[in-house]
Amino acid sequence: MTSALASHPRLSATDRCDRCGAQAYIRVTMPSGGELLFCAHHGRAHEAKLREVAVGFQDQSELLVETPATAGEEEH
Repeated sequence: MTSALASHPRLSATDRCDRCGAQAYIRVTMPSGGELLFCAHHGRAHEAKLREVAVGFQDQSELLVETPATAGEEEH
């Protein structure tokens, strides 16, 4: 099982969690070829089971720890 899928583009702000509608950071590819998208919260909550059944698991949640370039000093 892969942690990143080269054949899939990076997730963007328009990709939404299938569970709650928040921005998706995790893409799960199922054996049928279908995909599920999850926010970091829901992806982590169900990660163990998803990894058991998925053929691909793309996790971009590391993007959540980056400080935006436009953040003020008090936000760093």
